Amino acid sequence: MAAKNILVLNGHPDPRGERLCAALANAYICGASSAGHQIRRIDVGALDFPLVRTKDEFMSEAAHPAIREAQETLRWADHLVILYPLWLGGAPALLKGFLEQVFRYGVALSPPGGTPTGLLKGKSARVVVTMGMPAMIFRVIFGAHGLKSLEKGVLWISGFKPIRHDLIGGVEGIGPRTRRRWLAAMERHGAAGT
Repeated sequence: MAAKNILVLNGHPDPRGERLCAALANAYICGASSAGHQIRRIDVGALDFPLVRTKDEFMSEAAHPAIREAQETLRWADHLVILYPLWLGGAPALLKGFLEQVFRYGVALSPPGGTPTGLLKGKSARVVVTMGMPAMIFRVIFGAHGLKSLEKGVLWISGFKPIRHDLIGGVEGIGPRTRRRWLAAMERHGAAGT
């Protein structure tokens, strides 16, 4: 297996390291590093950036240095891992705002006017969502719409393929054994570069 350039994006708005998303990101990075993959990490909760408020802003180049650096890191990566907690059925607002800044026309999508083209073809992704409710309820009752929105409306349209996901439900009630099982799974995904 060839080594990959991997971007691990911790989308939890709370940058504290004791959050499950941070622990899962650390486990993924540990596995990936041990397998020889090159890793870069972005913790969205540690960044301070403005929100996109107009169509003109979205159509123009990013002005904020942290966003420009994130765009370059995204271009560098062969594989993207996004981890976040489910809030109100979808990604937290800070993560959504970050993605709107980074996945602009000219970076993720061809400029409007012609046939829409994803500019990030050849890259793969894994989305890891933690949630308080059981994952089966999110999938069956709620249709996993927040996840589908990210997978189709951001990643797939930008050219990512394949896109894999993990849903980790009932996080407030998981014991040490289940936590270790999820951390070990993330480490295996990291080692495989998937």
